[in-house]
Amino acid sequence: MRSKDRISYFYDGDVGSVYFGPNHSMKPHRLCMTHHLVLSYDLHKKMEIYRPHKAYPVELAQFHSADYVEFLHRITPDKQHLFSNELARYNLGEDCPVFDNLFEFCQIYAGGTIDAARRLNNKLCDIAINWAGGLHHAKKCGASGFCYINDLVLGILELLKHHARVLYIDIDVHHGDGVEEAFYFTDRVMTVSFHKFGDLFFPGTSDVKEIGEREGKFYAINVPLKNGIDDTSFTRLFKTIISKVIETYQPGAIVLQCGADSLAGDRLGCFNLSIDGACHAECVRFVKKFNIPLLVTGGGGYTKENVARCWTVETGVLLDSDLPNEIPENEYIKYFSPEFSLRIPNGHIENLNSKSYLSTIKMQVLENLRCIQHAPSVQLHEVPPDFYIPDFDEDEQNPDERVHQHTQDKHIQRDDEYYEGDNDNNHNMEDT
Repeated sequence: MRSKDRISYFYDGDVGSVYFGPNHSMKPHRLCMTHHLVLSYDLHKKMEIYRPHKAYPVELAQFHSADYVEFLHRITPDKQHLFSNELARYNLGEDCPVFDNLFEFCQIYAGGTIDAARRLNNKLCDIAINWAGGLHHAKKCGASGFCYINDLVLGILELLKHHARVLYIDIDVHHGDGVEEAFYFTDRVMTVSFHKFGDLFFPGTSDVKEIGEREGKFYAINVPLKNGIDDTSFTRLFKTIISKVIETYQPGAIVLQCGADSLAGDRLGCFNLSIDGACHAECVRFVKKFNIPLLVTGGGGYTKENVARCWTVETGVLLDSDLPNEIPENEYIKYFSPEFSLRIPNGHIENLNSKSYLSTIKMQVLENLRCIQHAPSVQLHEVPPDFYIPDFDEDEQNPDERVHQHTQDKHIQRDDEYYEGDNDNNHNMEDT
């Protein structure tokens, strides 16, 4: 048993400044709200805080096709009318719009998950948090469901350099289809997704019968749920399945996607789950107790004040810190009126998940797990190095070109950060 977990937390304020559009459900501003709430509870004093590097195109292309990455890199709102064929090919449009600083947004949130995986690989922390990550729908050759770059797949690929087996757990209300698809034919990653299924609910996958193929058969686990599932039912099912998964699969690392759209009251959700009490954060607490290297990300979540509440409570859970229900003064305090409380009530959607239905799902999943004879192993091999990240070279810079502010920030320690004391490590991230 570890005496105290070492927590690395990744955040860059620029990730919350982009705007998907006036009628779009995705509001990256929720990340700023989450971060300020974390600060208001002084949780930053208990963690090492890092600004992630912006992932280079070559890093993104470790999963995504090079042509898709290159298109994301060069497309801008004022040019998109010239590329109607490409926009259709890469599924960019209403759900996944082109907006200002789109590629930088992708670089930051993906860089956070990649950096988190590398710190875990190098045993520099026990738990790594990137609430900006968790965009689980993005596919190899295109965007999907508000997601452009699949940071989770990139993080898992990093972890696979040091771990024979990686477990991916997803508690977003939507199925983690992009991650499952990426690893559907391998036994080195087991994907477990608890999600709403049916009624044409996005993305339309995946039933309990979808279990992986070839070497990956039985290594994709899907727990399809109906509207209105409550805390007790969800938590009991989660603990039963995850306990058996970890016992059977024996992962070397775990990636936990904590999409907050599974909470009661979410604009796009349909579950009755509370934040703390007995559910969302309890799932995080349960996974943490296994003392396996853990990478935690955000995901969906479209009632932004509840997203901030949820991920702040779960940051506290990962730090073994109980947080007062009354929200402290912070820059976004008005969003939490009129109660100014951290916890939210359960929902009141009719629970269509009968005991017999949940029992049937549980038994099917456990039966599939019994088909796995033993935890798969891999041959010893030389660990691939982390990607080479080019340094800033003043001699090679054109003095007539403006150097991007984020590039300058890599080399100049800012004096306006939120952090203080020994935990202020953001200026060291590029060297780790």
